[in-house]
Amino acid sequence: MDIQLRHNPSFSVARAILGPGEAIRAESGAMMAMAADVSLDAKIEGGLMKGLKRSVLGGESLFITTATAAPQGGWIDFAPSLPGDVTVFDVTPDQPLMIQKGSFLCAEQGVEIDTQWGGMKNLIGGEGGFLLRAHGQGKVVLSTYGALDRFHLEAGQQVVVDTNHMVAFAESVQMELRKASESGWKSMKSGEGLVFLFTGPGELMMQSRNPDDIVDYVMANMPSNRN
Repeated sequence: MDIQLRHNPSFSVARAILGPGEAIRAESGAMMAMAADVSLDAKIEGGLMKGLKRSVLGGESLFITTATAAPQGGWIDFAPSLPGDVTVFDVTPDQPLMIQKGSFLCAEQGVEIDTQWGGMKNLIGGEGGFLLRAHGQGKVVLSTYGALDRFHLEAGQQVVVDTNHMVAFAESVQMELRKASESGWKSMKSGEGLVFLFTGPGELMMQSRNPDDIVDYVMANMPSNRN
């Protein structure tokens, strides 16, 4: 399967070029356009309990859409909800990927998407406590709000990331929650409360915009809040 990234970096679309009978799974509602003979099927992946776990805990849709090409092949476009970048990550059995809620777009059939407890550090950091875990073999497509920053951390190399700007990281990367400053007062004055400290080795992906900011902007500019 070939994944073509179109219209990036601001309004990216992922086009999957499917071989004969080839299929791809995607977040429900992500399909933008497709060849007329590609078939779509939406179902609760892995059964009701697994689907509820992914939806309620992982922040993703209850249903997963599967697009299957006709015998002559086909294509399908997937677009994320927020404007920004789209990137492709190759998942292998020895290189699973941990994904922040809302960042999963689509994946090849060989990739399994499960929900995994990210620890109290993720819950306290305001990210819901649970992450998606992509494992198996194949391509997984992620979306970001704003531009994508992608780092490869060497063993022992560290980087600090605001909790709302984290997109995904290789399972080999260690994540720790801490205050932005040693002084709680300084953290409050800087506007940065809690941050993630990532330690390599492995891949780390971030987004340049905070999804919570657009919610705050919309709420602040609602007609009822202007009076």
